[in-house]
Amino acid sequence: MINANEVVETNKMVSFEHLDVRTVTMGISLLDCVSDNIDVLCQRVHDKIVSKAKELVKVCDDIANEIGIPIVNKRISVTPVSIITARTGNALKVAKTLDACAKEIGVDFVGGYSALVQKGMTDYEREFIRSIPEALACTEKVCSSVNIGSTKAGINMDAVALMGKVIKETAYLTRDKDSIGCAKLVVFANAVEDNPFMAGAFHGVGENDCVVNVGVSGPGVVEEALKHVKGENLTVVAETIKKVAYKITRVGQLVAQEASKRLGAHFGIIDLSLAPTPVKGDSVAHILEEIGVDTVGGYGTTAALALLNDAVKKGGTMASSHVGGLSGAFIPVSEDIGMIESAQKGVLTLEKLEAMTAICSVGLDMIAIPGDTSADVISAMIADESAIGVVNNKTTAVRVIPAIGKSIGDTVDFGGLLGSAPIMPLRPWSPARFVRRGGRIPAPIHSLRN
Repeated sequence: MINANEVVETNKMVSFEHLDVRTVTMGISLLDCVSDNIDVLCQRVHDKIVSKAKELVKVCDDIANEIGIPIVNKRISVTPVSIITARTGNALKVAKTLDACAKEIGVDFVGGYSALVQKGMTDYEREFIRSIPEALACTEKVCSSVNIGSTKAGINMDAVALMGKVIKETAYLTRDKDSIGCAKLVVFANAVEDNPFMAGAFHGVGENDCVVNVGVSGPGVVEEALKHVKGENLTVVAETIKKVAYKITRVGQLVAQEASKRLGAHFGIIDLSLAPTPVKGDSVAHILEEIGVDTVGGYGTTAALALLNDAVKKGGTMASSHVGGLSGAFIPVSEDIGMIESAQKGVLTLEKLEAMTAICSVGLDMIAIPGDTSADVISAMIADESAIGVVNNKTTAVRVIPAIGKSIGDTVDFGGLLGSAPIMPLRPWSPARFVRRGGRIPAPIHSLRN
């Protein structure tokens, strides 16, 4: 039974601590839309998405009004487009169709302009990946992802080398908007099929025809709770985070159950990720500083992040039987006011972010780098992050923005949830010989567990 104290507590979390449901994402299978004719395929895609998701925004708004908790984004994820267009080609037409659907329904983003090439690429998949820059430049709401490695397969270095070039081209084609196209492109290792967060979301082929996945948030709630245990030992800190994570996840569980019921879709998963925003009081970095790190990026940051991530997962898994997605703390530099401040001071570096990747969800996320950064350097960054994911059997990803025309000392500003970020410095040495070898980095020995 919900009592009056719980109602008051939740209202306080919403009003003063930035508690929200970050996203309700409807995953839609497009496998039954396949055709030999691209126009027929696009029409089927349009008809299915609109029929399944036409009420998504309204239902989410109704639920938010009824329970008094904001649902910030409504999103759609679809079957990787490289799969459904393998017979027809011309994936750009599908990208434009997805964009039109998103605008017609009123959702914030649609994810799934994606390819899964962790072990190898077909000729068509190579062609599809090369289409990503134009797809992101000619659409507003479409997001793209490419999975280039897994613990079972190793790392496809041919795909890694290609993605460096794709990110550079995407940056150039959207250079008039601070290279924002790169903010909608994620390169994964161990990508998951039920991730509700953009830009990496796609609807896996092992999923139901239509599902609702919910991503919760609430860094501000965790930070506020920790202010009440100042001076206590880290065991108390961990217990406090666990209790808060449980409460946050129960909110997501309620929203997911209601949304799936009203939309006639399957309840998929709750993603426990702590997703920050550029708003003060909604920062993962500030949680780490509340735990005791003087400035995020300083010594102790990785250990504090490990504590936070583990406690969030332990608390959240008790609140829902269907936990999935990425489920951990996000560290997107441009989307977290604490990360932005630390990067501006020069305390938070790419090397430290890479170390933090071994602990948290995703990896080098929403990081602005000089526009003249070579494709080889970007590819090597992807390879490093992928290696962390593949060896540790976890999801890692890279979302970097080589901002064309900008260098150290400049800032990119995307507005909204995407925020702003200083251009971060890189090491000057070239990894070209390594990247251009191609081939595949073999799967680690522990991938042989069967």
